[in-house]
Amino acid sequence: MAVIHRTTMSPGKLELLAGWLPLHPWYRGGSGGPQLSKAGGFRLDDPEGEVGIEFMVVTDAGGNDPVTYLVPLTYRGAPLKGAEDGLIGTSEHGVLGRRWIYDGAHDPVLVEQLLALLAGRTTAQDQNENDTPDPTVEVRTEGAGVPGCPTGPGTVTDTADASLVTVGPMMEEGPVSTLTVCRVLRPAPAGDGAGRRVLAGWSAPDGTRQHGLFAHLAVSED
Repeated sequence: MAVIHRTTMSPGKLELLAGWLPLHPWYRGGSGGPQLSKAGGFRLDDPEGEVGIEFMVVTDAGGNDPVTYLVPLTYRGAPLKGAEDGLIGTSEHGVLGRRWIYDGAHDPVLVEQLLALLAGRTTAQDQNENDTPDPTVEVRTEGAGVPGCPTGPGTVTDTADASLVTVGPMMEEGPVSTLTVCRVLRPAPAGDGAGRRVLAGWSAPDGTRQHGLFAHLAVSED
Protein backbone atom coordinates (compact mmCIF):
# COMPACT_ATOMS: atom_id res chain seq x y z
CA MET A 1 0.00 0.00 0.00
CA ALA A 2 1.33 3.44 -0.95
CA VAL A 3 1.72 6.00 1.84
CA ILE A 4 0.79 9.58 0.97
CA HIS A 5 3.01 12.05 2.85
CA ARG A 6 1.69 15.50 3.71
CA THR A 7 4.84 17.38 2.78
CA THR A 8 6.48 19.53 0.12
CA MET A 9 8.25 18.79 -3.15
CA SER A 10 10.75 21.21 -4.70
CA PRO A 11 10.31 21.80 -7.55
CA GLY A 12 6.61 20.93 -7.44
CA LYS A 13 4.85 18.61 -9.86
CA LEU A 14 3.09 21.39 -11.78
CA GLU A 15 6.37 23.28 -12.14
CA LEU A 16 8.06 20.22 -13.64
CA LEU A 17 5.13 19.51 -15.94
CA ALA A 18 5.07 23.09 -17.21
CA GLY A 19 8.46 22.52 -18.80
CA TRP A 20 7.75 18.96 -19.94
CA LEU A 21 4.30 19.11 -21.53
CA PRO A 22 5.20 21.38 -24.50
CA LEU A 23 7.80 18.84 -25.67
CA HIS A 24 5.13 16.38 -26.83
CA PRO A 25 2.99 16.22 -29.98
CA TRP A 26 -0.25 15.99 -28.02
CA TYR A 27 0.35 19.33 -26.28
CA ARG A 28 -2.12 21.97 -27.51
CA GLY A 29 -1.26 25.03 -25.48
CA GLY A 30 -0.40 28.53 -26.59
CA SER A 31 2.98 30.10 -27.23
CA GLY A 32 3.07 31.64 -23.78
CA GLY A 33 3.56 28.27 -22.10
CA PRO A 34 1.31 26.20 -19.82
CA GLN A 35 -0.76 27.64 -17.00
CA LEU A 36 -1.49 24.47 -15.08
CA SER A 37 -3.85 23.53 -12.31
CA LYS A 38 -4.55 20.15 -10.79
CA ALA A 39 -7.90 18.75 -11.93
CA GLY A 40 -8.08 15.21 -10.52
CA GLY A 41 -6.71 11.71 -10.85
CA PHE A 42 -6.16 8.51 -8.88
CA ARG A 43 -3.37 6.23 -7.69
CA LEU A 44 -2.37 2.59 -8.01
CA ASP A 45 -0.31 0.60 -5.54
CA ASP A 46 3.03 -0.99 -6.38
CA PRO A 47 2.89 -4.48 -4.77
CA GLU A 48 6.59 -4.14 -3.91
CA GLY A 49 6.01 -0.82 -2.20
CA GLU A 50 8.94 0.84 -3.97
CA VAL A 51 7.39 2.97 -6.71
CA GLY A 52 4.75 5.64 -6.31
CA ILE A 53 2.11 5.53 -9.07
CA GLU A 54 -0.22 8.45 -9.78
CA PHE A 55 -2.53 9.18 -12.70
CA MET A 56 -2.56 12.96 -12.51
CA VAL A 57 -4.99 15.18 -14.41
CA VAL A 58 -4.02 18.78 -15.10
CA THR A 59 -5.82 21.57 -16.95
CA ASP A 60 -3.88 24.10 -18.99
CA ALA A 61 -5.44 27.55 -19.30
CA GLY A 62 -2.55 28.95 -21.34
CA GLY A 63 -4.16 28.66 -24.78
CA ASN A 64 -7.31 30.00 -26.36
CA ASP A 65 -9.39 27.27 -24.69
CA PRO A 66 -8.60 25.18 -21.60
CA VAL A 67 -7.19 21.71 -22.36
CA THR A 68 -7.14 18.85 -19.86
CA TYR A 69 -4.29 16.34 -19.93
CA LEU A 70 -3.64 12.98 -18.30
CA VAL A 71 -0.09 12.48 -17.05
CA PRO A 72 0.63 9.09 -15.46
CA LEU A 73 3.54 9.59 -13.07
CA THR A 74 5.91 7.32 -11.20
CA TYR A 75 8.08 8.38 -8.28
CA ARG A 76 11.32 6.50 -7.66
CA GLY A 77 14.17 6.70 -5.17
CA ALA A 78 16.78 6.08 -7.88
CA PRO A 79 17.02 6.45 -11.67
CA LEU A 80 15.24 3.83 -13.79
CA LYS A 81 17.76 2.30 -16.17
CA GLY A 82 16.71 2.48 -19.81
CA ALA A 83 13.91 5.00 -19.18
CA GLU A 84 15.85 8.19 -19.85
CA ASP A 85 13.31 9.26 -22.49
CA GLY A 86 10.58 9.13 -19.85
CA LEU A 87 12.30 11.21 -17.17
CA ILE A 88 10.29 14.34 -16.34
CA GLY A 89 12.71 15.58 -13.70
CA THR A 90 13.90 15.23 -10.13
CA SER A 91 12.42 16.79 -7.03
CA GLU A 92 13.35 17.01 -3.35
CA HIS A 93 10.65 15.35 -1.25
CA GLY A 94 10.29 16.65 2.30
CA VAL A 95 10.25 13.13 3.78
CA LEU A 96 11.77 10.77 1.20
CA GLY A 97 14.54 12.95 -0.20
CA ARG A 98 15.35 13.10 -3.89
CA ARG A 99 12.76 11.50 -6.15
CA TRP A 100 13.10 10.71 -9.84
CA ILE A 101 9.78 11.43 -11.55
CA TYR A 102 8.93 9.59 -14.77
CA ASP A 103 6.22 9.64 -17.37
CA GLY A 104 4.59 6.38 -16.35
CA ALA A 105 4.07 5.20 -19.92
CA HIS A 106 7.83 4.51 -19.88
CA ASP A 107 7.83 2.77 -16.48
CA PRO A 108 7.17 -1.00 -16.46
CA VAL A 109 5.79 -0.89 -12.90
CA LEU A 110 3.03 1.53 -13.86
CA VAL A 111 2.29 -0.36 -17.09
CA GLU A 112 2.05 -3.64 -15.19
CA GLN A 113 -0.33 -2.20 -12.60
CA LEU A 114 -2.48 -0.52 -15.25
CA LEU A 115 -2.80 -3.90 -16.96
CA ALA A 116 -3.70 -5.41 -13.57
CA LEU A 117 -6.42 -2.77 -13.20
CA LEU A 118 -7.78 -3.61 -16.66
CA ALA A 119 -7.77 -7.29 -15.69
CA GLY A 120 -9.65 -6.66 -12.45
CA ARG A 121 -6.70 -7.76 -10.30
CA THR A 122 -6.21 -4.46 -8.49
CA THR A 123 -8.27 -1.44 -7.42
CA ALA A 124 -7.81 2.26 -8.11
CA GLN A 125 -6.96 4.25 -4.98
CA ASP A 126 -7.95 7.76 -3.93
CA GLN A 127 -5.44 10.36 -5.07
CA ASN A 128 -5.16 12.08 -1.69
CA GLU A 129 -6.05 9.52 1.01
CA ASN A 130 -4.20 6.46 2.27
CA ASP A 131 -5.75 3.01 1.87
CA THR A 132 -8.95 4.40 0.32
CA PRO A 133 -10.35 2.95 -2.92
CA ASP A 134 -11.66 5.44 -5.47
CA PRO A 135 -15.17 4.27 -6.43
CA THR A 136 -15.43 6.86 -9.24
CA VAL A 137 -12.86 5.02 -11.36
CA GLU A 138 -14.72 2.67 -13.69
CA VAL A 139 -13.05 -0.36 -15.25
CA ARG A 140 -14.79 -2.07 -18.17
CA THR A 141 -13.49 -5.61 -18.64
CA GLU A 142 -15.28 -6.73 -21.78
CA GLY A 143 -13.20 -8.25 -24.54
CA ALA A 144 -10.10 -10.40 -24.77
CA GLY A 145 -7.83 -11.19 -21.87
CA VAL A 146 -5.06 -8.92 -20.64
CA PRO A 147 -1.46 -9.76 -21.55
CA GLY A 148 1.47 -9.37 -19.23
CA CYS A 149 4.19 -6.75 -19.49
CA PRO A 150 6.58 -6.91 -22.44
CA THR A 151 8.98 -9.85 -22.54
CA GLY A 152 11.10 -7.75 -24.86
CA PRO A 153 11.86 -4.01 -25.09
CA GLY A 154 8.45 -2.39 -25.29
CA THR A 155 8.04 0.92 -27.06
CA VAL A 156 6.12 4.13 -26.42
CA THR A 157 4.80 6.10 -29.39
CA ASP A 158 3.19 9.52 -28.96
CA THR A 159 0.33 10.51 -31.28
CA ALA A 160 -1.72 13.69 -31.53
CA ASP A 161 -3.80 12.81 -28.46
CA ALA A 162 -2.41 9.64 -26.83
CA SER A 163 0.62 7.48 -26.03
CA LEU A 164 0.68 3.94 -27.43
CA VAL A 165 2.53 1.39 -25.31
CA THR A 166 3.41 -2.07 -26.64
CA VAL A 167 2.62 -4.84 -24.17
CA GLY A 168 2.59 -8.62 -24.14
CA PRO A 169 5.01 -11.14 -25.66
CA MET A 170 7.22 -9.59 -28.31
CA MET A 171 7.53 -11.43 -31.64
CA GLU A 172 9.51 -10.87 -34.82
CA GLU A 173 6.42 -9.59 -36.59
CA GLY A 174 5.67 -7.07 -33.84
CA PRO A 175 3.80 -6.67 -30.53
CA VAL A 176 0.57 -8.51 -29.95
CA SER A 177 -1.16 -5.78 -27.95
CA THR A 178 -1.30 -2.01 -27.62
CA LEU A 179 -2.12 -0.13 -24.43
CA THR A 180 -3.42 3.37 -25.21
CA VAL A 181 -2.93 6.03 -22.56
CA CYS A 182 -5.14 9.00 -23.41
CA ARG A 183 -3.35 12.33 -23.06
CA VAL A 184 -6.00 14.85 -24.10
CA LEU A 185 -9.07 14.08 -21.99
CA ARG A 186 -12.61 14.55 -23.28
CA PRO A 187 -15.93 13.86 -21.57
CA ALA A 188 -17.53 10.60 -22.76
CA PRO A 189 -20.32 8.34 -21.51
CA ALA A 190 -19.28 5.10 -19.82
CA GLY A 191 -20.80 3.02 -22.59
CA ASP A 192 -18.86 4.80 -25.34
CA GLY A 193 -16.35 2.31 -26.77
CA ALA A 194 -15.60 -1.37 -26.62
CA GLY A 195 -13.03 -3.65 -25.05
CA ARG A 196 -11.14 -3.22 -21.80
CA ARG A 197 -10.90 0.39 -20.69
CA VAL A 198 -10.54 2.67 -17.70
CA LEU A 199 -12.78 5.71 -17.23
CA ALA A 200 -12.41 8.27 -14.48
CA GLY A 201 -13.37 11.81 -13.54
CA TRP A 202 -11.88 15.27 -13.22
CA SER A 203 -13.02 18.82 -12.49
CA ALA A 204 -13.59 21.28 -15.33
CA PRO A 205 -12.38 24.89 -14.87
CA ASP A 206 -15.94 25.94 -13.95
CA GLY A 207 -16.09 23.31 -11.21
CA THR A 208 -18.38 20.84 -12.98
CA ARG A 209 -17.43 17.17 -12.88
CA GLN A 210 -16.38 15.47 -16.11
CA HIS A 211 -15.94 11.77 -16.81
CA GLY A 212 -14.15 10.12 -19.70
CA LEU A 213 -11.69 7.58 -21.08
CA PHE A 214 -8.23 7.39 -19.49
CA ALA A 215 -6.85 4.18 -21.06
CA HIS A 216 -7.87 1.24 -23.20
CA LEU A 217 -6.36 -2.01 -24.43
CA ALA A 218 -6.38 -3.39 -27.97
CA VAL A 219 -5.45 -7.08 -28.10
CA SER A 220 -4.35 -8.58 -31.39
CA GLU A 221 -6.20 -11.72 -32.47
CA ASP A 222 -3.05 -13.04 -34.18
